[in-house]
Amino acid sequence: MRLAGARSAFALLALAACAPVHAPLPTAPVAAGHRIVVAAVAVPLNPQDPAQNRIGDFHYAGGLALTSPDTARFHGLSDMEISADGRLSAISDEGDLLSARLSFDSKGRPTGLTDAALSVLSDLNGKPLQGKLEADAEGMTLLANGDRLVSFEQRHRVWLYSAAGGLPRAVPSPETQFPANGGMEALSAVPSLGPDVYVAAGEDSGETWTCRLSGGCVQGPTIAKPAEFGVVAVRPLPGGRMAWLLRAWDPVRGSRNSLQIHGPGGEIARLDMARPLTVDNYEALAAIPRKDGSVRFYLLSDDNFQSSQRTLLLAFDWKPSK
Repeated sequence: MRLAGARSAFALLALAACAPVHAPLPTAPVAAGHRIVVAAVAVPLNPQDPAQNRIGDFHYAGGLALTSPDTARFHGLSDMEISADGRLSAISDEGDLLSARLSFDSKGRPTGLTDAALSVLSDLNGKPLQGKLEADAEGMTLLANGDRLVSFEQRHRVWLYSAAGGLPRAVPSPETQFPANGGMEALSAVPSLGPDVYVAAGEDSGETWTCRLSGGCVQGPTIAKPAEFGVVAVRPLPGGRMAWLLRAWDPVRGSRNSLQIHGPGGEIARLDMARPLTVDNYEALAAIPRKDGSVRFYLLSDDNFQSSQRTLLLAFDWKPSK
């Protein structure tokens, strides 16, 4: 070694000795259930008019763009449940389950997610779901006893994950043929019809079914919609109403979204979103009735693991006129 090289090597060793000591990297893969940090940045309803806070009868209660510096799997969120106290759970297109808690400011506007963790949904044998054909979780709902129902695309089926743990099991689901990527994205328990009742809809067809875990499925009405829109989420509301979320995209107009409130006599309210509003691939819907008769809606977008899209969580308040 030449003298100049020796001096350089000595200098590097000296710098290394002075460098801060970091915890060693894991020697094995980190379990999927580890905690993650979720960063949140507030977003306006209309970037061209930040003062806009209404769309018809729907009041914008704030929105967030969500990312995580801790994992490459915080993407593809396709359905969610949010409880009255802010507990959030969501599933992804790759079979992950996110659990977190929403935080709020003094005016009730969402400010971020805390206590976030990711875990992996298992198959019927208890092994982690893997591959697009098996892990494409699209719809999720919680039954009154805490059991979780998850609907899958590609290989269309509905599985029940018990609140008590253990292996999931297949449950009755619509006996029909769905397109590979146009299946049961819309899935929701309907407690008013019974503790084991859920409703599902075909994304492309708009056909609906009411199913009982203790029985089978009965086909219901078809959601009237333009052909370019798909039915991607549903949630029951008080008074026999249902909230349906529809989504469309094309390269010219981009994403368009429609939240429709249906009553026994038909549509009673609608929230339509398109550019220049803060639109994206909204697929998930949560609805929380409140004591004053209003409903807090949350819309969550699936970013498809694409850098050109975002994971957005928007909140809207709506109060029926009667």
